[in-house]
Amino acid sequence: MKSLYVGSLVPNENVTAQFLVLSKEIRQKKTGEPYLSLHLSDRTGEIEAKMWDNVAEVMHTFDRDDFVKVKGLAQVYQSRSQFTIHRLRRLEEHEIDFSDFFPCSERDPEEMWSELQGIIEGLQNPHLRSLLRLVFSDQRVCEMYRMAPAAKNIHHACRGGLLEHVLSLCELGRLTASHYKEIDLDLLITGAILHDIGKIEELSYARSFGYSADGQLLGHIVLGLRLLGNAFARLPDFPPKLRVLVEHMIISHHGELEFGSPKVPAFPEALLLHHLDNLDSKMNAVRNALKRDGHIEGEFTGWIAPLERILLRKDRYLRDENSPAQSKPPVPELTPDPVTDAEPPNPPTTGTAPDRKPAPTTPFGEKLQAVLSSRE
Repeated sequence: MKSLYVGSLVPNENVTAQFLVLSKEIRQKKTGEPYLSLHLSDRTGEIEAKMWDNVAEVMHTFDRDDFVKVKGLAQVYQSRSQFTIHRLRRLEEHEIDFSDFFPCSERDPEEMWSELQGIIEGLQNPHLRSLLRLVFSDQRVCEMYRMAPAAKNIHHACRGGLLEHVLSLCELGRLTASHYKEIDLDLLITGAILHDIGKIEELSYARSFGYSADGQLLGHIVLGLRLLGNAFARLPDFPPKLRVLVEHMIISHHGELEFGSPKVPAFPEALLLHHLDNLDSKMNAVRNALKRDGHIEGEFTGWIAPLERILLRKDRYLRDENSPAQSKPPVPELTPDPVTDAEPPNPPTTGTAPDRKPAPTTPFGEKLQAVLSSRE
């Protein structure tokens, strides 16, 4: 069992911990020597990591999606948490507990699945109810739908995230439909349940989250339509025009052509679904951003690329200046690491490393990535 997680790292503490490698790049310093740029993760989050010294010894011993044991220094660099690695070795699967590394929804999966089944059985429209029953009669679809994240990294990026997101949309749908009386709630709920169903095949989530080959080539909208086409073929009595409405909600839920929707929403339920989907994903991204790097001082977060802004930590902003200082969480006692028993001198914690470049005034690359990622 892991003793230290990303979420409990404290700046300027030397630690030994185990992580999953989300990404790995071998780069060059100005001197021509290699260094490693990594993203490491566990179930509590992810952190950027750099290894500057003794890189040649380890850089070909592990790869993306491997588990590693690292010893190094947790730091804050340009208002973001970063981990400087001194020693590293690849772990075998028998050395780790998978439950330590993969983020999961905080909600109980069985409870969420039962709630979804209750929502489907509560639909008044018999055609929409039959469609959803048929879709989820496929055991493979059920298993993937229960496990899939809602996105690779922007919102609900955890196992069970898709199901959690869908249930949130169903609740939002009920609330808004009670205000907008012209809304067909059964149609809206059906769109909420099916709008991202293609993500069960678009995303890969056996270890780190990424895209499958079909996901890269087709995307979740096309994959979702293909899956539904098989279901409609088995429902010959399904009203043709109602089928078109369901399909339109799937292809228009991104809202704008530039965000990947082949069509913009053209009727009330489709438009409402788009805005509820956007609202729920953005609020989840805000919640996750405020939870990350909570130990960094200041009232504002660093730049949040998916949201294209920094965020105010409202509790700190409103906190009485005379209130007692918050105590830091205790740091767990670490056992010696036989692989990394010789620790090099700590690198400076201030200043800029020789081959690190200051962040640009306008983070164009991050903004571009955010626009591309928003298609999730």
